[in-house]
Amino acid sequence: MDPGEGDGDTLRFCTTCAFGEVCLPGGYDKRALQELHCLVEHVGPFRAGDFLFRSGERFESIYAVRAGTVKTATIDEEGREQILGFHLPGEMIGLSAIHPARYPCDAIALDTVYLCRFSFPALSTLATRMPGIQQQLFRLLSADIGKAALLAGDYNANERMAAFLILFADRLAARGFSATRFRLSMSRGDIASYLRLAPETVSRILRRFRDDGLIRVDERDIELLQVDGLRQLGRCVLNH
Repeated sequence: MDPGEGDGDTLRFCTTCAFGEVCLPGGYDKRALQELHCLVEHVGPFRAGDFLFRSGERFESIYAVRAGTVKTATIDEEGREQILGFHLPGEMIGLSAIHPARYPCDAIALDTVYLCRFSFPALSTLATRMPGIQQQLFRLLSADIGKAALLAGDYNANERMAAFLILFADRLAARGFSATRFRLSMSRGDIASYLRLAPETVSRILRRFRDDGLIRVDERDIELLQVDGLRQLGRCVLNH
């Protein structure tokens, strides 16, 4: 199946839909959510390196990742890129632009990416009539803030890296993907920027985790061999 087509049916949205929680288990079926469905524009594919939006552009839409991985980043005064986050299928991009009304960062495809684009003014109007949609928007915004703050504490490099792997695996598992085997679409440099570490530190820690039998590494392919061990190592971050 073309990832751009999705896997929804007449009653349910796609399994990676960011609004899936307001479908049947939340009291609505797809027919009741037809207005929401009409707001969705399927866009893509975007290729690795393509910009989905750029910092400073006017905010009009939020996006849900349907397939692929997206990074968000800013550029500082010295021209250095600072990674803010990585966004997986089922996750939203653009929520941080609601207040300034302009996108505060760049969003860049890391591989082949398909998106759902929602007009935010139209979605906001619909949310006033459908409490389930409004509540899901609040949940998504809260989760977005939580992810941004999670790695901001005074944690050491091993704790940050272990927590990053566990959280990445948990997010994949929540969407039905393997929780122990996955491919990192981002570079070691991107991971280092996100974790506020040096690239060589990230590479060194991954080698150490491999040597300690915690993971198996084959370039960007990762297998978690001792999930409990990694959770224990990253517990201070994970329990934040």
